[in-house]
Amino acid sequence: MCQNIVGTEDYVQRIRTFNAVRDNILSNTGSEYITSGSFGEGLEMRGSDLDIMHVDKHIEVLENLTPHIDPKITYFLVEGDDVKAGYSQLRLEYNRYQLISKCCVEQNSKYYMSSSLFKQRFLLGQFTIHGPCISDKDGKFDSAICFHCPIWISSAAQWLSRSTNSWPGNNVKQSIIKHGVIFVPIGVKGSPKEDLEWRISFSVGERLLINTFTHTQLLCYALLKIILKDIISMYSKCKDILCSYFLKTIVFWISEEMPQSVWKPDNMIPCFVRCLNRLIYSVENSVCLHYFIPENNLFDKIVGLDREILLEKLYTLQSYGWRCILFSDQMSNFDISKRIFRIEPHTIYVKEVEKTLKSKMLYRFPVNKSDEFNKTLSKIVFNSCDNFSIYHVYKYSLSHTCHLHAQEISVDSTYNGNKYQYEQYRSCLSTLLQNVYHDAASGWLMVASFFYKTKQYQQALLITKYTLAKCTPEKLFLGMNMSYIHYQLLKLKSLKEKCVVDLLRILLVRAVMFKKNSGLIPDELKMDIAITSRTYESTAYAYFLTFLCHFHLKDIRECQDSILSLQLVIEENYLKTNQYNTLEANTLLDIAFQLVGDKISATQAF
Repeated sequence: MCQNIVGTEDYVQRIRTFNAVRDNILSNTGSEYITSGSFGEGLEMRGSDLDIMHVDKHIEVLENLTPHIDPKITYFLVEGDDVKAGYSQLRLEYNRYQLISKCCVEQNSKYYMSSSLFKQRFLLGQFTIHGPCISDKDGKFDSAICFHCPIWISSAAQWLSRSTNSWPGNNVKQSIIKHGVIFVPIGVKGSPKEDLEWRISFSVGERLLINTFTHTQLLCYALLKIILKDIISMYSKCKDILCSYFLKTIVFWISEEMPQSVWKPDNMIPCFVRCLNRLIYSVENSVCLHYFIPENNLFDKIVGLDREILLEKLYTLQSYGWRCILFSDQMSNFDISKRIFRIEPHTIYVKEVEKTLKSKMLYRFPVNKSDEFNKTLSKIVFNSCDNFSIYHVYKYSLSHTCHLHAQEISVDSTYNGNKYQYEQYRSCLSTLLQNVYHDAASGWLMVASFFYKTKQYQQALLITKYTLAKCTPEKLFLGMNMSYIHYQLLKLKSLKEKCVVDLLRILLVRAVMFKKNSGLIPDELKMDIAITSRTYESTAYAYFLTFLCHFHLKDIRECQDSILSLQLVIEENYLKTNQYNTLEANTLLDIAFQLVGDKISATQAF
C-alpha cells in the first residue's frame, strides 16, 4: 500500500502541503479556493479526479441576519422547512448583483437561489454538470462554485457535544467550528424542490478530521475505496449504489468509537475487517447516518432489490476475509518477491519520486491577475517564513506562477531612454528570475527568451548553452516510469537527503509553456500561438532558440548545427514527454527550415 498505491506518511503530507500552498496562492480578496475530495485529503488513487471548491467571498449564507451587514456582500438566509435534513433552501435577503438576481426564482413574494440555474451560468464550451460541480469533458477536473456560512449551522449543533472519546480532539473541533460550513448547488434527487435546494457541505471539516488519521486509518479508508472502485462498481447493477462519501462516513463513526491507539500497523487487518463488517451491517439495515447531521440517513434509498444485489456481492467479499482485497488488480498485480523479501527503503523513496512525477501536485498554477500578484507574493513570503519545508513548496509553486505571469508583461526590444519601458524590462526580468526554481530547464529557457526578445542574442545563447548542459539522459520528466539508471541515481546519499522541491529543481525537465499572446514568445512563433497557448519540449525549444540567435547573428554554420541537433532530438525521442510535444518540435523544425530557405525540408518536417 505504501510503496505502490497510497504512499508513506511523508508522501501523503507532501500532497496536503502542496494543496494548502496552491489554495493559498489561488485565493484572493474575492474568492477562496479549496482543494477537496480524496486528493484534498492526501489520497491520490487510480481514476481519481481533482476537486476544487470555489467559494465566492461576496456572498454569505446566514441563519439569522445580523444588524450590521456589509453593503458589498449578498446575503441569503437558510430555510430548512419541508427539506430533507442536510439540505436547505436559500432565501435572498440582500443583493446588489444582477447575476444573482437572474439565478433566483420567486415563490410567495420571496426569492430563492436556484441551484440548477446557478450551475447553468458557469457552463462553457465542453464542460458539463456533474452533481454539484462543473466538470471538464474528460471528467478529470470538477469545480464547485459554493457559498460560505461563517457560523456553525444549528442542524449540526449536537455534534459539538456528542463525542466523549479522545477523537476528534478539542483543537480540531474548534478549527472545524471556526470555519463554518459550505453550501453546494445540488438538491435531493427526485424532490419536488430539487432545483431550489442546496446541500450543506462539511468538506473542510471532513478534511481536517482525515488529517488527524493515523496512517493505518488512512490505509483502511483507502482499502474500502479500492474495494468500491475496483470490485463492487465493476458489477453494473451495483455501480451507482455506493459512493466514497458513504465509506468515509463509516470510517468517521468507527474512529469516534475506537481509541486512536488501536489504529496502528500491527492492527491493520482487524481494523480493515471491522470497517468492512460495519459497511455490510449498514447496508443490511439501510442505515448510514451522516456524521455531522445524523437525522440525514445516507442509506435511505438503498432498499429492495438494490440492497439485495449489493449484499450478495458484499457477503461474497466477506467470506474471503481480508483477502477480498486481492480481487483488486491494484493489490494482486505486484511482484511475488515483494511479499517475501524485505523492501529496501531506497526503493520506496524512488517509487514516491515516481508517484510525484505523475501526481496532480505538479499541475501548473493558473496565473493571478497582475494587480493581485505582488500582494499575493508579499502575503505568502510573510506567512511562510516560520516553516522551512512549506517555504520551499511556496518557492516552487510561485516559480510556476512566475513562469506564466512574466508573459503578461509587455517587453520592447529597445528602451529609447523611456523610463516606463525600462521599468517594464526590469519587472519582467525580476519575475523571470523567480521562475527558475520549479525545474532544471524551462525556467531558464524563459529567461533566454526574454534576452532574445530584447535582441541580446549573446546572453540568450549563454543561457541556452547552460540549459542544454542540464538536459542529460538521467533527468526526470512528468509522467515517466523510472528506469534502472534512475533507481541507481536516487540511491545516492546526496540526492536522498534533499527535499523533494530541491530534487525537482535539479533533476526535473519540464516543457516550456507560452500563453496565448505571450510577451516573451519569439516573433517567429507568433503565428503558431495566435489561437491558443503552446507547449514545447525543453530540449527541442533550446536548440530552436539557439538557431534563432545564430540566425540573427548571421552565423550560417551554427544555424546548420542547431538544425541538425533539433532533428536528432526529434528522431531519437530525446526526453520526449508525449506525442503532442513531438508534433510541436516538428513545427519548430519546419519554421527553422523556412527561415534558411530550405522549403523541401520544411515541407517534410511539416
